[in-house]
Amino acid sequence: MILFIKLLLAHLLGDFIWQPNSWVADKEAKKHKSIYLYLHILLHGALAAILAGEIRFIPYAVLIAVTHGIVDLIKLNFQKTKTKRTWFIVDQMVHILILAGIVLLYKDEPMNFLWFTNQLWILITGILLITKPTSIFIKTIISIWNPESQNSHNDNSLATAGNYIGILERLFVFCFILTGHFEAIGFLLAAKSIFRFGDLKEAKDRKLTEYVLIGTLISFGTSIIAALIVQALLLQLL
Repeated sequence: MILFIKLLLAHLLGDFIWQPNSWVADKEAKKHKSIYLYLHILLHGALAAILAGEIRFIPYAVLIAVTHGIVDLIKLNFQKTKTKRTWFIVDQMVHILILAGIVLLYKDEPMNFLWFTNQLWILITGILLITKPTSIFIKTIISIWNPESQNSHNDNSLATAGNYIGILERLFVFCFILTGHFEAIGFLLAAKSIFRFGDLKEAKDRKLTEYVLIGTLISFGTSIIAALIVQALLLQLL
């Protein structure tokens, strides 16, 4: 289980945290001719090898890098503007399944770095998952809707603010669940609703209201699920 957690952490770092938007744009434009595609592949292999912490895992890390590159190439060559959402979901599912397969193939227990306990690996992965990766997931899912009212606002300012607000609210929910304060989630949701009410009332746009509501519910839902899974895993190790 811990090896899978480490590989998942490596995947989150390589695919979301340490992959700039400029790399993604260059890969989509140049496909197999993009130098960033190969840097991305090398990064995934290096992260998997480092986090596994075993020399014997290096061949498996190479396998992860190669398969990751193949899956990404297939996505880059077959996805269209209208199918990007579908290919994103399929791409991530295939990557996770490959990591699960690698874990089944590898029989040795991975090493822990110094004070990095198994509990800490689980906690770090859970926290990282609900930050930028979840923001990208939510943005991809709700991109099917585009309320007209959004276009009349300052997109750059609102997009940046909304992204950080979403990350902070998920971190709060995550902490509330792990510390056993479920009631605080209701207060957080109520507070956000109060602050949002004025803007939505002024906009007088039902589509915008539904858009915000869907995004909020997905954000809260993913953080709740992530926190409950982390909590269950931590209890298993006690």
